[in-house]
Amino acid sequence: MINVNEYFEGAVKSLAYTSAEGKSTIGVIEPGEYEFGTSQHETMIVLEGTLHALLPGDSETWLAYTNGQSFEIEANKQFKVKADQQVSYLCKYR
Repeated sequence: MINVNEYFEGAVKSLAYTSAEGKSTIGVIEPGEYEFGTSQHETMIVLEGTLHALLPGDSETWLAYTNGQSFEIEANKQFKVKADQQVSYLCKYR
């Protein structure tokens, strides 16, 4: 079954699904800055655009990720992302 997720008053939307590889979401982030929390390990892969991420344990260094690049966040952590234009992503959970 496909579930629709909407965050930050519709500025971030995703479709959640389960494949042979496990649970994933695929979505789009509108321009802006957002803070997320994890409940399980996540690998976020940027499909199109540039996504800047402020990862757990770093309070100052925003890292840029673009087409095909990814980053990982452990369970029960907070992280921030920001986008200057729409960004599409794939998030895999384990």
